[in-house]
Amino acid sequence: MSLPRITVVTPSYNQVKYIRATIDSVLTQNYPNLEYIIMDGGSTDGTLAILKSYGKQIKWESKKDKGQADAINQGLRYSSGQIMTYLNSDDIYLPGTLKRVGEYYAKTKADWITGDCLIINEQGEVNHTNWLVSGYKRFLMAIYSPTTLKIADSMLPQPSTFWSRKAWNKVGEFNQDYHYVMDYDYWLRMSKYYRPHNLGVALSGFRAQADSKSETGRIKLMAEGMLALRRNGANNLELALHRLHCDIVRQIYLVLNKLK
Repeated sequence: MSLPRITVVTPSYNQVKYIRATIDSVLTQNYPNLEYIIMDGGSTDGTLAILKSYGKQIKWESKKDKGQADAINQGLRYSSGQIMTYLNSDDIYLPGTLKRVGEYYAKTKADWITGDCLIINEQGEVNHTNWLVSGYKRFLMAIYSPTTLKIADSMLPQPSTFWSRKAWNKVGEFNQDYHYVMDYDYWLRMSKYYRPHNLGVALSGFRAQADSKSETGRIKLMAEGMLALRRNGANNLELALHRLHCDIVRQIYLVLNKLK
């Protein structure tokens, strides 16, 4: 079986604490047709020394950018993969992920592929709530439609989601207006043309940190999410259900975290 070329872009800025784990999780996939590009925003914390230590195993560039979406777009513009994705500089791939995605694409030519995502802590340990989170997201994927995607923004885990170059050419680049929801906006736009194929297995680990953007900027995240929904044609009922879903999920997470 001829495996497709997969491009992974990692946007990074001052992530010296985690970026080696991220890079190693990509390179140890041992995927035979990999293009790995790291777009660094001009880090000053020792990240560049780590990038240099990998020699020709990775492509990278360090310069000031206009934010995460801009860095992702720049990397994808340089890319040559048939399959494209990005992996943030504190997240990881699980063993065998790229092989699973590559083989599935080779068989089906699916333009949008996703899977489960484990929540890991700052030490890389799996969160105790994973069984519930994964089960709920599998339920959401089982009832997927463009409408349910508008209600449940967390349906598709970003680190476990891949798309074809054909889809990229049709949908366009990530919207640089967004600081928090560039991925959700992209899924909303993608849903107008394609349906995600769910592999039903964990592909990545999302690192939950107290100081991450999604934790420290929840009010801004919600505002951006509502803006993205309006721009993608959500009606008033969908907007109300989206807000309600976010509030319920947030409260459930708070309760579960108290049960550690």
